[in-house]
Amino acid sequence: MHVARAIRNDLPAVAEATVAAIVVSVPSYADAYADTMGATIENAVQLALGGFLELATTRGAAAADTPIQPALDGAYALGRGEARGGRSLDALLGAYRVGARVAWRHLAATAVGSGLTAEQLARFAELVFAYIDALSAASVAGHADERTASGRVRQRVLERLGQRLLAGGTVEELTAAAARADWTPPGTLTAVLLPASRVRGALALLDGQTLQPVDDDLSVLLVPDGEGPGRAALLRALEGREAVVGPPRPWWDVAASHARAARALELGFTAPGTAALDTQQRLAELVLRADDDALADLRAQVLSPLDDLPEGAREKLTETLRSWLLHQGRRADVAAALFVHPQTVRYRMGQLRELYGDRLEDPRTVLELTLALA
Repeated sequence: MHVARAIRNDLPAVAEATVAAIVVSVPSYADAYADTMGATIENAVQLALGGFLELATTRGAAAADTPIQPALDGAYALGRGEARGGRSLDALLGAYRVGARVAWRHLAATAVGSGLTAEQLARFAELVFAYIDALSAASVAGHADERTASGRVRQRVLERLGQRLLAGGTVEELTAAAARADWTPPGTLTAVLLPASRVRGALALLDGQTLQPVDDDLSVLLVPDGEGPGRAALLRALEGREAVVGPPRPWWDVAASHARAARALELGFTAPGTAALDTQQRLAELVLRADDDALADLRAQVLSPLDDLPEGAREKLTETLRSWLLHQGRRADVAAALFVHPQTVRYRMGQLRELYGDRLEDPRTVLELTLALA
C-alpha cells in the first residue's frame, strides 16, 4: 500500500509532466492547448492517470485489460470530439503514446524508489501499456461512431434539401435552404430517375454534390452540371442502369427537370440497348404526346377528308402525305422513302389535292398535318 500512496502523491507532478510532453511532441495539441482546449487536455490526462491508479491498486494485475469505466468513457468522448472537429485520430493516438511513455517513466521511478521488485515492475509495465491500449481502442470507437452518426445526419439534411428542391419555391427560399444544409449550389441540376438497385453503382461515378432526395423502388438523383460536355459524361456514367435523364435546369428549377423525366417514364419511353434515355433527344415526341387526347382529336380532324376512302387507300394516302410533308414536297425523296416510283407519288398527291383542295397550300393546315402525322 505504501507504493500506491507514493504513486498517488506523485500523480499531480506526473500529470503536469505528461501534459507538457504532449504539448511539445504533438504540434496540433500545442495550438489547442494555447487556445480553448487546455483544460480539456489536463482533465483528460488526470482522468486517465486516476483511472490507472484505481485499476492498479484495487483490481490488481489480473484486470490489466479492463480499465475502469469513467476513464474509458472519457477516451471515447475524446475520440468523438476529434471527429466532430473534422480531425483524424493521428494526433490523439500520438498523444496517448507520448503520455504513456512519460507517465511510465515517472511512475516507474516512484515505484522502484518505493521498493517494487523487478517482477512486480514488469507486471506494472504490462498494466500501464494494456491500459493505454484500451484507452486508444475506446477513442477509435468514439471517433468511428461519431463519423457514422454525422454521416447519417448529413445524409438526412441533404435528402431534405433535395425534397425541398423538388417541391419548388422561390429562388430566395431555395437559396436559404441550401445555405442551411451547407450545400453549395452548382450552375445547373439534372434530374435522373433510375431503379433503387442501380443507385449505388451510379453514385460512385457521379459528382460528389449529387443529391438523392428519394430512396424508393424508383430513386431520384439530382446531378450537378449535366449540360455541355458534362452531359455526355453523365450519360456514359448511366449506361446500363435503366436511367431516364431530364434536361439540365438552373439548380433552383430542378423540379422542371424532374417533371420532364417523370413524364417520359409515364409515357413509356425507352432507349435502345443499354443507353440511358436522354429526354433532350426525345423533345418532339414529348411535345406531341403532352396531351394524347388532343393529338387524337387533331389527327381525326385534319385527316377527315380521307374518312370515306377504303382502309387500304386511306393508309397509302396518309403515308404519302406524311412523307410529302417531311420531305417538303421533294418527289424523288418521297418516292425513295416509300419505295415507290415518282409517278406513283405524283398520282397519290393528285388524289390528295382533290380531297384537300387549296388547304394543302395553307400554312396552318400544313402545320396541323405535320403535327398530326409526325
